Amino acid sequence: ISPTPPASFTLWDYVVFTLMLVISAAVGLYYGFAKGGQHSSRDFLVGGRSMTAVPVALSLTASFMSAITVLATPVEVYCYGLSFILTCLSFIPMVWISSEIFLPIFYRLGITSTYEVSLLETLRNTSASNVTGLDLWGAVISTGVVCTFYCTLGGLKAVVWTDVFQVLIMLTGFLAVIIQSVLVQGGVSVIFSDAAQGGRINILDFDPNPLRRHTFWTILIGGTFVWTSTYGINQAQVQRYVSCKSLFHAKMSLYVNLVSLWAINLCSVFCGLCLYSVYKNCDPWTANKVSAQDQLMPYLVLDILRDHPGLPGLFVAAAYSGTLSTVSSSVNALATVTATDLISPYFSLSEQQLSWVSKGLNIFYGAMCIGMAGVASLMGGLLQAAISIVGTIGGPLLGLFTLGILFPFVNSKGGLAGLVTGLSVSFWVCIGSQIYRPLPESTRPLALETHGCNFTMAENVLQNWTYSTQTEHITSAQQHNTQDRPWLADSWYSLSYLYFCPVGTLVAIAVGLIVTYWRGKDAGSPLSHTVLFLH
Repeated sequence: ISPTPPASFTLWDYVVFTLMLVISAAVGLYYGFAKGGQHSSRDFLVGGRSMTAVPVALSLTASFMSAITVLATPVEVYCYGLSFILTCLSFIPMVWISSEIFLPIFYRLGITSTYEVSLLETLRNTSASNVTGLDLWGAVISTGVVCTFYCTLGGLKAVVWTDVFQVLIMLTGFLAVIIQSVLVQGGVSVIFSDAAQGGRINILDFDPNPLRRHTFWTILIGGTFVWTSTYGINQAQVQRYVSCKSLFHAKMSLYVNLVSLWAINLCSVFCGLCLYSVYKNCDPWTANKVSAQDQLMPYLVLDILRDHPGLPGLFVAAAYSGTLSTVSSSVNALATVTATDLISPYFSLSEQQLSWVSKGLNIFYGAMCIGMAGVASLMGGLLQAAISIVGTIGGPLLGLFTLGILFPFVNSKGGLAGLVTGLSVSFWVCIGSQIYRPLPESTRPLALETHGCNFTMAENVLQNWTYSTQTEHITSAQQHNTQDRPWLADSWYSLSYLYFCPVGTLVAIAVGLIVTYWRGKDAGSPLSHTVLFLH
């Protein structure tokens, strides 16, 4: 392994990072004042329903991707292998289901709120700032302020066009790492050869066992449900569909988005192979060069791009672009839900007044995001647990919307019973899996080596002591946990996390249908009316 990378940015890295923020803010200024600014709440919340397919498609990708994609997906490949690339296959049925089942309903209704939005991903990832030396609160506040600024001034149009810019930044950051890694390692063939020797080319695993963390079936089936709950009913995504000027453009935005999703995911997965090729003989995390695995990508960037001023800043800009796009999506969506569902029905406001209220809500939710990001920086591993919980919520909600759209005879009592039961079951398995972690037989992490590290004598003694202590602790903990684990721990609680969403969806649908038939179809109002009310 090369000497420890520099602990901080150079001047050019700060220039590149700042330029990304300035351009994002400039987009908000342009759409805030161009052609007289935002004349109505319709202009502000759904861009006047005048958007075209390509920018909306890139915005869909940007709001779906985040700093987690830039930093965590490569580490997933580094630790568990190439199987994660199969998510690209699960995007195909997701796009078809979303565009042909959910999208036409939402678009024809012209709704601006689906009463469902996920904000957890706005809690930004601090890994880049930890490794690069970028001031944590400086990054949090600058990102939050810029995001709130262009959301408030420019509305959805500003959000969409900054998303387009940020997707390009993410792709450029990935390509900088990929090109330099290929040059350093001596070619693409060397990287794939290293991955094969390290057992990372593990795509074709057709084991039907639902307890296995990642197989062809868990990723294809579980991924389809997870991504459909995001693209089919999520407020941040649906708000973009209905901003298109026609149903054709709305559908095309999803299919064009499929291509950009593939591009981003393929780049992030290949970055994981590059990461393994560079550190195959000396894992920085095991060697205590970084304090957490999600710091590996920033570490690699500073390691291989140290002689190219500005490029490390470009990669960090890519990570924060993912954060900006997700934060802006959530802020704009929350303002839309609040204005449409909680204020407009109860207060008589003109279009201009509602537009100003929406802008004020953007400022409020932007400030909330900054505060929540600061709290999240103190939560450590709890953030990942929170994101897992958000995934369990998406399944039952998808089941509820599916009941309302595909089974119009289901009544409101059946829908409510299905939703509550689905949430209960999905939270049960999610919390159980957090308490009783699946054993390595199910997760199958791959080996990480340190025999190629150039330790000093003191570091070698410390490394041997740390490894021995960790091994004893892990062995003791595994023996203790194995003895104390209930029978559900190695069956129900070891279910692949990708199946949490389909379990919640299917339980919600099944219970909704059973309760409707049990109580009678005429008991209670039709669920389809209730779902429309939620919009």
